[in-house]
Amino acid sequence: MDGRHPIAWRHVLPHLRGWNGAVRLVLKGRGLCPWSRHGESCVCAEVVAAVDVNTLANEVYKHNFPSTPLWAKTIEGITLKEFDRLSFDMILMSPPCQPFTRIGLQGDVSDPRTKSFLYILDILPRLQKLPKYLLLENVKGFESSSARCELLRTLETCGYLYQEFLLSPTCILTRFPDQSLEELCKDNVDKASSSFPSGEKSLDSNTDPDCSSKKGHLPKGAFLFKLETAEEMVRKHNQDNDSSIQMLEDFLEEENEEMSQYFLAPKSLLRYAFLLDIVKPTCRRSTCFTKGYGHYVEGTGSVLQTAVDVQLESVFKHIESLTEEEKLMKLTTLKLRYFTPREIANLHGFPPEFGFPDKVSIKQCYRLLGNSLNVRVVAKLISILLG
Repeated sequence: MDGRHPIAWRHVLPHLRGWNGAVRLVLKGRGLCPWSRHGESCVCAEVVAAVDVNTLANEVYKHNFPSTPLWAKTIEGITLKEFDRLSFDMILMSPPCQPFTRIGLQGDVSDPRTKSFLYILDILPRLQKLPKYLLLENVKGFESSSARCELLRTLETCGYLYQEFLLSPTCILTRFPDQSLEELCKDNVDKASSSFPSGEKSLDSNTDPDCSSKKGHLPKGAFLFKLETAEEMVRKHNQDNDSSIQMLEDFLEEENEEMSQYFLAPKSLLRYAFLLDIVKPTCRRSTCFTKGYGHYVEGTGSVLQTAVDVQLESVFKHIESLTEEEKLMKLTTLKLRYFTPREIANLHGFPPEFGFPDKVSIKQCYRLLGNSLNVRVVAKLISILLG
């Protein structure tokens, strides 16, 4: 590659993203890879430092990786000499996404939360030994930011080659086994960006970012309920009928008495019934789980219908004409509950041995998991980056 350092920057869609939005893992050499599942290839590496200022995230990290050096400090608190002493080969980073989110203020580089990212860009060209690889994750919106422009300038200054992607867990996990990196690049380049190498193609206009087809029709006798559009219902129907994707039931815990704490309160049912994304164990999709899951209802993640024999249509049809008491009686027949932290961890690809310290509350688990990444997606990306 003309003597330059190969670098791949993968931009993952915010279905499941950044562990606490801040964890940076710096790797060096080869060692034992602790998590290898589902027959995936496992890249062996030594983590020479994990950095985060969030004390709770650090407690969970320490609980799962007690032997890994953990630095409870800000990135900008690490000096150039300290970076040089690590002599690392790869940086994995997930800078705070709030400056770039579509529903945020989009402060970009003027947002104080970009300080650590800009510090990395400033210090990178001054390192005694440049790392061979960088892997950066952020949300959709980063690709049109000034921060991204600063990143590309720094990469070019350091002589790196780079690639940018907008990807979702569903797409990347189902198509990676059958596609080379070159093919994936051609299939998943962001249509909005004009900076990609010539010859790369944008996403098919009939394909959503999650690789599901936009083409299709409402199933016969389908009933539009809640606030869904016909297009949304077609998309969900197509996803649920994609046999290449596992059903949600594969990720669920066994029902027990403790599950009662996860059922939606009557007040929430009445207030948010038309906004809920309701899925059954046989569904093959869910919405993104955010850090507000379990605390806020609207837009924070799907809820599970445990009464699988009850049809949604029978509950929502003509529900507007009912009294509050009658509405509640109808809605409770669905037996809707939140996914448990363990179930969300399973959906994120965390292995069974991953766990939380006993002192971490359910709400805190949701907050951490809602800021997390799909482990299997990252594993795939690292494997291809190094492959």
